[in-house]
Amino acid sequence: MGDIISGRLEALRMKMRDSGVSATVIPQSDPHQSEYLASHWQARRYFSGFTGSAGTLVVTMSDAMLWTDSRYFIQASSQLSGSGIGLMKDGLAGTPSINAWLAANMVRGGVVGVDGWLVSAEAARSMESALAQYDLKLDMEFDPVDGLWADRPALPKGEIFVHELKYAGESACEKIGRIREALAGRMVKSVFISALDEIAWTLNIRACDVKCNPVATAFLYVGLTECVLFVDGDKLTAGVSAHLAEAGVRTRGYDGVADFLAGLPGDERVLIDAGKTAAVVACMLGDRVVEGECPVAMMKARKNAVQIDGFRHAMVRDGVALTEAFAEIDRRMREGVRTTELDVADILREKRSAQDLFFDESFDTIAGHGPNGAIVHYSATEETNAELRRGNLLLVDSGAQYLDGTTDITRTISLGDATALQKRDFTLVLKGMIALDMAVFPAGTRGVQLDVLAHQYVWRGQNNYLHGTGHGVGHFLNVHEGPQTIRNNNNMTPIAEGMVTSDEPGLYREGVHGVRCENLILTVKASPVAHGDGAPFLKFETLTLFPFDTTLIDMDLFTAEERAWLNGYHERVKAAIMPHLNDDMSRQWLEKATKAI
Repeated sequence: MGDIISGRLEALRMKMRDSGVSATVIPQSDPHQSEYLASHWQARRYFSGFTGSAGTLVVTMSDAMLWTDSRYFIQASSQLSGSGIGLMKDGLAGTPSINAWLAANMVRGGVVGVDGWLVSAEAARSMESALAQYDLKLDMEFDPVDGLWADRPALPKGEIFVHELKYAGESACEKIGRIREALAGRMVKSVFISALDEIAWTLNIRACDVKCNPVATAFLYVGLTECVLFVDGDKLTAGVSAHLAEAGVRTRGYDGVADFLAGLPGDERVLIDAGKTAAVVACMLGDRVVEGECPVAMMKARKNAVQIDGFRHAMVRDGVALTEAFAEIDRRMREGVRTTELDVADILREKRSAQDLFFDESFDTIAGHGPNGAIVHYSATEETNAELRRGNLLLVDSGAQYLDGTTDITRTISLGDATALQKRDFTLVLKGMIALDMAVFPAGTRGVQLDVLAHQYVWRGQNNYLHGTGHGVGHFLNVHEGPQTIRNNNNMTPIAEGMVTSDEPGLYREGVHGVRCENLILTVKASPVAHGDGAPFLKFETLTLFPFDTTLIDMDLFTAEERAWLNGYHERVKAAIMPHLNDDMSRQWLEKATKAI
């Protein structure tokens, strides 16, 4: 693979030379600033060979470097080997920013090329300002892919379908009405929405354009009197067209954005989220732009009663599938049946796909055995596929898309003969997960203020994990969604009632093992009355229903309060899941797994 990547980089440098570009920045992005991309937009993967969902490639005439975060340090190091591309470990002290590195490695007066569709307005502005300090220019019309990626996949052509009201809980017409009310309050006449999950939520539409994320490739304009969806007409069925028309939405081609925006009145003020909107779009709008958070982000994050009920039902079905899957894995281990990481993923998919309302996985299953568990976003391949063996830990992070909810769960289990270190690491992580789950906090509290609850026990052991503790989860939408997070950085969005967020601390020892425990939690009122300054207090309701491996708990480190929490949780899991199990093996496995400690 190294020779192939080297050849692609050389062709890219020839194009750069012909275009007068000294360096090019290739982000992992699309015109919608998505985290997960359709194959058509995987330019960074094409030029680097790195398959992680986060990272930016920078290429100059003499060097190539890839920036990625801690989730992918081990994976990137392996996949970049032999390619001539260096690894920049983003977030670590001593790692320069991309702009600083460019300034140190380019001659003054040089030009940095980037595709303006693949960088947000916010990022482009920041980059342009930073580069100008070093007399470097930014060219947003440089497309590194054009003419070089001969077999580039086409844009997704799959049909859109309607997410029915019985699952969504609110009609598209009602949502558009709420958006218009929010616009009037901000003194703007319209909002231009690029984020695919926000468009899908607003219009109650879904598709299969991005693997595991049921979104449709489109843009959406919502004005006070007009609503326009920019989408490939071949993706619209008669039923979807009727659904959109009923909501007052008309359609134009996906490539019709430029002409439409150019035709807007010069005095129209158009709201955009500068972090989710391509720089090119902001340039098209010019002085008409008003930057701010799209009102859809918070509306979508706070689930309604129908969605919450759907999540609860989906968790039961997911718990049944997981119980059947882990009982099968346990049987295979006891009987000496060869079982690999890929087998684990296959078993999970088989059991989930048998459940009602199953649509797809919510992301590719992470099944990391032993040292592979220390690779945070590990993905087993035929080359790395490890066989499960006693004495090791197995970390399984998986999830599903059901029509009534999205799931995301991580469990770390012992494959027998657990060591003292394995138990200690697992217990510290589980203690942090429980501490966050048990939190009670005033409305207005942000994720950064809660993050220490999950980190505290890992820190006491002078260990750390660099990924976020919690991310928002969509309702039959993206498994990663905002605007809320629980992590050690200053996201100003408060954790609000109705939000579904992950709770997933971890601890990773490179070359040894990884531990992560994850449940999804719903923010609810702690009591019906306000306290103190009048703000209500909030707490979390655990949605996920599946046991933890109690054989990995070091009871000397576990408090009575934590034991009571875990026993109570396991009683709830057993009561919810047992009635739906039809085979003795699964019932016996669950009975044992939920036994009080």
